[in-house]
Amino acid sequence: MQAHPHSDWHTRPAEDSLAALESGPDGLSADEARRRLEKHGPNRLPKHRSEGPLKRFLLQFHNLLIYVLLASCGVTLILGEWLDSAVIFGVVLINALVGFIQEGKAEQAMRAIQKMLTQESRVRRDGKVSVIDAEHLVPGDLVLLEAGDRVPADLRLLDTRDLRIEEAALTGESLPSDKGCEPVGVDASLGDRSSMAYSGTLVSAGSGIGLVVATAGHTELGRISHMLGNVQRLQTPLLADMARFARQLTLIIVGLAAATFAFGVLLRDYSAGDMLMAAVGLAVAAIPEGLPAVLTIILALGVQRMARHRAIIRRLPAVESLGAVTVICSDKTGTLTRNEMTVQRVFTREHSYEVEGIGYAPHGTIRCDDDRQCAVDTADDLLEVTRAGLLANSASLRLLDGHWCIAGDPTEAALLTLAGKIGLNPHQENQRLPQVDAIPFSSERRSLASLHHDHAGHGLIYQFGVPERLLEICQRQWRAGSDEPLERRYWHQRLNEGAGQGLRMIGLAMRPVEKACQQLDENDLNEGFILLGLVGMIDPPREEAIQAIAECVSAGIAVKMITGDHAATAGAIARRLGLGGGRAMTGTEIDTLSDAELDARLAETSVFARTSPSHKLRLVERLQAGGARVAMTGDGVNDAPALKRADIGIAMGIKGTEAAKEAAQMVLADDNFATLVDAVAEGRTVYDNLKKSILFILPTNGGQALVLLAAIALDLPLPITPLQILWVNMITAVTLALTLAFEPAERGLMRQPPRDPEAPMLSGRLLWRVACVSLLLTAASLGIFLFTQQQGWILEESRTLALNVLVAGEIGYLFSCRRLREPAHFGARHNPMVWAMVLLLFLLQLAFTYWSPLQRLFGTAALGPDAWGWCLLAAVGVCLEVELEKTCQRWRQRERTGREAPPR
Repeated sequence: MQAHPHSDWHTRPAEDSLAALESGPDGLSADEARRRLEKHGPNRLPKHRSEGPLKRFLLQFHNLLIYVLLASCGVTLILGEWLDSAVIFGVVLINALVGFIQEGKAEQAMRAIQKMLTQESRVRRDGKVSVIDAEHLVPGDLVLLEAGDRVPADLRLLDTRDLRIEEAALTGESLPSDKGCEPVGVDASLGDRSSMAYSGTLVSAGSGIGLVVATAGHTELGRISHMLGNVQRLQTPLLADMARFARQLTLIIVGLAAATFAFGVLLRDYSAGDMLMAAVGLAVAAIPEGLPAVLTIILALGVQRMARHRAIIRRLPAVESLGAVTVICSDKTGTLTRNEMTVQRVFTREHSYEVEGIGYAPHGTIRCDDDRQCAVDTADDLLEVTRAGLLANSASLRLLDGHWCIAGDPTEAALLTLAGKIGLNPHQENQRLPQVDAIPFSSERRSLASLHHDHAGHGLIYQFGVPERLLEICQRQWRAGSDEPLERRYWHQRLNEGAGQGLRMIGLAMRPVEKACQQLDENDLNEGFILLGLVGMIDPPREEAIQAIAECVSAGIAVKMITGDHAATAGAIARRLGLGGGRAMTGTEIDTLSDAELDARLAETSVFARTSPSHKLRLVERLQAGGARVAMTGDGVNDAPALKRADIGIAMGIKGTEAAKEAAQMVLADDNFATLVDAVAEGRTVYDNLKKSILFILPTNGGQALVLLAAIALDLPLPITPLQILWVNMITAVTLALTLAFEPAERGLMRQPPRDPEAPMLSGRLLWRVACVSLLLTAASLGIFLFTQQQGWILEESRTLALNVLVAGEIGYLFSCRRLREPAHFGARHNPMVWAMVLLLFLLQLAFTYWSPLQRLFGTAALGPDAWGWCLLAAVGVCLEVELEKTCQRWRQRERTGREAPPR
């Protein structure tokens, strides 16, 4: 006996499957089951080896910028500054701990999938039914399924009775799948394999018997687990940018320090020891020790703001990743749609009705053929159709916390909502025609039925289900209050009309019973019915999703729907959402295309239907191969590999499985696509604020480094000591740069295309600004130092004023940095942190200048009142110069393109 994992079990007749696995109606014998268990192993998913906690913790330090920070920590240790060394190392350690904790959560993704496996199952062995541990199942076992059971292995169904299985976690299809025993085509997608039941799915109704054809890692669930374990999570755009930035910054710092050392030793005849200390001081001045702290705080603030938008971030760098997204691949059900079946059309022989209102709220108007509002009291045909859907119904609606919720089947709940919209009272209708008996939905019959009596000895059978089935059993139709011969051509036209709109069509019929009976029989449902009408329903798109997709288009972000649902339904929803008029591509088509052919089709295709986990993963990989930055949304286990592979994976918080949430970097608490677009805007704001902070910090360090270089080159005393440099770096620069993290989004942020992930964080234009401001700060600080030395000031006084002028220049520059291209902003309304920090910094500088303990620690001296005039002049001068440069840039941009430059 050989098991055939991932073979064509769904295409084989049941008898052939039993023969292939050498099993029979009585199941396996106990001895044979034991032998197969030894051969195939237990029915549990293999555990993937993961890196140990110590290695994962040490890997948090494997980053060039962290190496630079550790080097700066070593430098401060060499200088004997233990406190500064502790602060720098503390920043590095906190960053490492945050990364370690967050990445540890990602390791739970495979464990979350393993939890989906059931613990026990009922099997038939030696002709007897017994309950065994699901781990002991082997290929060839016969498993008995009932409503509420979780399928324990991949099964070829041998016998079913009204069996329906919820497969959304694997296929993404919102409604339970009807199951049967007949084989299906070899090309059938996972969601169309009605003869199979897959491990981890849930039996929602009926019962059945299935032959185990695959266990453990050979199941579809095992394939996904294996796929997830092999998917390499991509580095976020921010971390890639920071790694590139750290490399460039390291080369510049090391080059400057080496050049300074060589210059002093070879050209100035300084001793090697003195120049080594000078080079170390230069490195201290140039290294932005506070940058990781600022980066972490900006990302943390972004996390908090996104949480207010109901977007929960699981990995800190993912906050900014959304800002670089160029393609969003979204699930359909519940994300782009409401996940609430809604009746939108009703067809009778007399009229065609359009039903307004969405969701389960029983409110909405009805419009008739000529688009006039319908008077429902006189619309007898509409009342008969709706009454049938109300009475032959086991679902219920209730208002909970202001929202209408359902219990039962979504299709039946949609019919209840329709009854509410035309004013039918369920209690009154059930009193007038109480239910006597009912037959639930059957996958073979494809309908459900209920029996009612009218208190006068007359009976009435209502039946609704698949229209094709009802057209077979109806010989007459309802019109003008009576029945007449059925016009099949008319009803097929209405079916085609509804299908063209992507509606799920339901037929409703009735059959009078002369003598009231108390029990329904299957034979009562096969003939003599009167067709009342057809109802077309759909899971409607969210209104906010339509607007959000339009915002994505204006922001240069492509949106693609990837769903397990049928192509016709997906295409109809896509048209309503504004996702283009192209037809949907199915998973079967994807399998027939080479990578090059698929790449060529991706640009023109917005809808992918009937997709499997491997299809979703391949689509994400091909989009990335074409240079796209991909955000992927999903809720099922089938989405987990693609979620992990995407540049940012986004799981659904309400209906998402634990496996999807663990594989994702972000969770939408309300499962709403519009929330995702808000998060994209927040991600862009985070990146802009990060850029502003770096744009602010670099000239500070550059100015300090140039002051030291100039002093060495001119053979002058140092205008600022290394200890004073650390004061500026860790107190003033970080304090002021932090305020930029609270800046709101700039105008037109979502009307700009996504940033190029390959482009450097600081463009040539912004680097030019860094150089200009560095030279300005250097000129102001060094100039005032030389001036006061010529005026006979003592060295400590000159250094104190030089440092305060440097800090004042930074404050002036801060207001220009609040806007990348727009004029400087001085208001406090949208970001009160700016003026609060400026005031705090002013108080700190007063203490730095006049408080005797700090005077002794940093070598400063008190200044006269006139000295602060120089500081004010430096602040105004730096701000004006930067504003002049920005104005010139805007002029040049308008002359070149005829429009304002984007703030990027």
